[in-house]
Amino acid sequence: MVETKSGAHALWYIAPGRAELRPAPLASLQPGEARLKMLWSGISRGTERLVFYGRVPASEAQRMRAPMQEGDFPFPVKYGYCAVAQVEEGPTEWLGKPVFCLHPHQSGFVAPVERLALLPANLPARRASLTANMETALNALWDSGAGPGDRIVVVGAGLVGLLVAYLAARMPGADVTIVDLDPARAPVAASFGASFVTPDKFHDARHPDADIVFHASASPGGLALALSAGGMEARIVEMSWYGEGVTATPLGGAFHSRRLHLVSSQVGQIAPSRRPRWDYARRLGKALELLADEKLDALITSEVAFADLPAALPELLAPGAKGLASAVRY
Repeated sequence: MVETKSGAHALWYIAPGRAELRPAPLASLQPGEARLKMLWSGISRGTERLVFYGRVPASEAQRMRAPMQEGDFPFPVKYGYCAVAQVEEGPTEWLGKPVFCLHPHQSGFVAPVERLALLPANLPARRASLTANMETALNALWDSGAGPGDRIVVVGAGLVGLLVAYLAARMPGADVTIVDLDPARAPVAASFGASFVTPDKFHDARHPDADIVFHASASPGGLALALSAGGMEARIVEMSWYGEGVTATPLGGAFHSRRLHLVSSQVGQIAPSRRPRWDYARRLGKALELLADEKLDALITSEVAFADLPAALPELLAPGAKGLASAVRY
């Protein structure tokens, strides 16, 4: 696949379970814009699985639009928001710099420089493909109100759940437990300073009631476990995105007697506790800083060449797909 300054190729989701690469002509640069060569992009499995299978609810179609998206849901649509690129043309101070940008999967693109975030010198470009997920985890931690010394449970050891656990375990005295069906994720949890248990062993182990519970498994069973793990007046932070359909929420049992607080967290808005002082640029910059830890490389469990991406997506985005993050190599 030969690229030129005037064109590139982009991934388009075209039908349920189908994607293809299409030519993407690049417009001439305008003042304040840069032309970039993509280095890596990240696949946000939960969200892009819904896009891939056409399960974005019509009621959420506008709110679900990604920056610089083309097309409309369900299909055809050019989607994605985890782009790491190098500036090839534009303002002198940006030339040659590696940056993060909220942009779909595309080998080259033009973007306003105000949308670019410079990568810290100690952050490898490949790991920077986790930036959008780190922003999600950071926002969820703010939404939770978690603090030093709290007992924290994370249900679901996918990419975002593990990033939440990584951040939570860095708080002084925090006791963090990750619950997941896959015991192969226990070593990653341990490297982050968290304990690990499978759902069938969680209550058998008589874990103390949690102060904060994060639910990130996108399953009714996981949500039921999250609700059961909270202590008196605990906060349960729902991070899963289910798409279309109805999800059972067990609000019987001790939900009312324990006065549990069930709150949603979504990265599209900055958490209310930070909104008066933080903007999106500040949050993005902090997410980039927080990725400067080589232990986080363990979260990228597969790579795929951009040219092979359409053929690889059915396996990467299949329900229950193995592994964690997938990095697209350009």
